[in-house]
Amino acid sequence: MRISILIPTYNEQDTIVTVLQRVIAAEVAEVEFEVIVIDDGSSDNTLEILEKNPQLYSDLVRRDRNGGKGAAVRDGLYKATGDYILFQDADLEYDPSEYRTLVRPVLEQNADAVIGSRNLAPTYVRVHYFWHLVGNRLITLIFNLLYNLTFTDIYSCYLLYRRDLIDPGELENDGWAQHAEILCTIARRGNVFFEVPVNYAGRTYAEGKKIRYWHAISVIWMIIKKRFGPIACHRA
Repeated sequence: MRISILIPTYNEQDTIVTVLQRVIAAEVAEVEFEVIVIDDGSSDNTLEILEKNPQLYSDLVRRDRNGGKGAAVRDGLYKATGDYILFQDADLEYDPSEYRTLVRPVLEQNADAVIGSRNLAPTYVRVHYFWHLVGNRLITLIFNLLYNLTFTDIYSCYLLYRRDLIDPGELENDGWAQHAEILCTIARRGNVFFEVPVNYAGRTYAEGKKIRYWHAISVIWMIIKKRFGPIACHRA
């Protein structure tokens, strides 16, 4: 089985090499990893560092200007050739050593999608912003109510899903709501979903965290829109 790991990055010069080294070290039996890094118009030395270390990835996508995480993800999806897609942030909040746990439901249960949850008794979770916790639980609750599912952490970075469930050309959002757009589409097209516990070492804003509370508004709207709007048959 082949998994395309998409790593969108924007101004992550301090962490990108360490993340990629950990990705390479995360070997899983019966699985081949394709590592695709998308530099979203970084204004620091991220792109230069990546170009000097081609041994750390399979493919590098260079965006001339910053278009948002969703735009970077879409470009990566067009390059992906794996049976499954897995998202990896370019910071150190999530550890690639969790890949073995994420892949297990696919290998053993033929899962269509797996989410790495920070709320399923992981070994550790860094204490982070209260309102981020409230927002994430509210978003997850609304999603579960509308899609009749029981996820505990839908806005975890770690989402692993069957690539043929989504054509990147049909994605509309270039911002933080694109994650919800992808997950909502998967929920309507897939059948077998799992969650597994993952550790989380969240960053502070001073350390480079980018998401803000107002992003929740567009996410909630996307969840509602995708639930009640038409959805085309996906392309195999």
